[in-house]
Amino acid sequence: MPDTDAPPPSPDAPPPSRSDEPEVLRARGIDGEPITTGRDKLRRAGRLVVRREAVDRQVPSRAGTADERLLRRSRTAFLDSDPWRTLRIQAEFVEGFDALAGIGPAVTVFGSARAAEDDPVYEQARELGGLLAEAGLTVITGGGPGVMAAANRGCFEAGGFSVGCNIELPHEQWLNPWVDLGVEFRYFFVRKTMFVKYAEGFVIFPGGFGTLDELFESLTLIQTGKIKHFPVFLVGTAYWSGLLAWFRGTLLAEGTIADSDLDLFTVTDDLSEIVDGLRRFVETNLTAHPTADA
Repeated sequence: MPDTDAPPPSPDAPPPSRSDEPEVLRARGIDGEPITTGRDKLRRAGRLVVRREAVDRQVPSRAGTADERLLRRSRTAFLDSDPWRTLRIQAEFVEGFDALAGIGPAVTVFGSARAAEDDPVYEQARELGGLLAEAGLTVITGGGPGVMAAANRGCFEAGGFSVGCNIELPHEQWLNPWVDLGVEFRYFFVRKTMFVKYAEGFVIFPGGFGTLDELFESLTLIQTGKIKHFPVFLVGTAYWSGLLAWFRGTLLAEGTIADSDLDLFTVTDDLSEIVDGLRRFVETNLTAHPTADA
């Protein structure tokens, strides 16, 4: 019988573990010794958060190389100089690649960190996270609060794999408690690379400057041919209507974009349209490139 007198859980408390999942054992080599992967090293260094019961839902990561160990950051003063800072940046790329290489087909979800739980946008993002998980897609977010937490939460609750790429900010931003695999980044440009490299598509919910930054960067990369033309969905026809009117009335009218550039994204309120479009893209892409590198 449940204890009806027990206090309600704190909203900041981590979500419960999935009770139907077995305890995860460390992978072992042929000599019976535990295999220490780069992901384990990052976890001990405090740069990576992994929910243990989620480990068996990932593709096992490869072991860290000697070069990766060589580039691990040390806490010495000489790293404050610009030449040595390049090694720290390189190490951060290595850490991100090592952590995310095995997550499988994924979708990156962006949106406002300020959306509260009673905001309809929060609930919509939570619903989408669940639908993506049911479609077999990993959900990647910035790992923070608001829409990011909602998408991670929906994915987690549906039994999917939930990833957060968090960023160090002057004001503290903690990983939300619905993340299975979380990676902390110092540099925005490294974090942005992870969002693009490991995503099969972007979903953009209403948000502010940060959300717009990610939207325009993705459209620029697609427009210039730097990345493949993967799906970009903007959720909320009313929210994005003013921006679209400016695209057509100013950018297109002045000739700074082409008609075809308006086809680089889809604006919709239909979550099933988003999930179906992403699923079709992933299935087509995996069929065309079954052995592509991560």
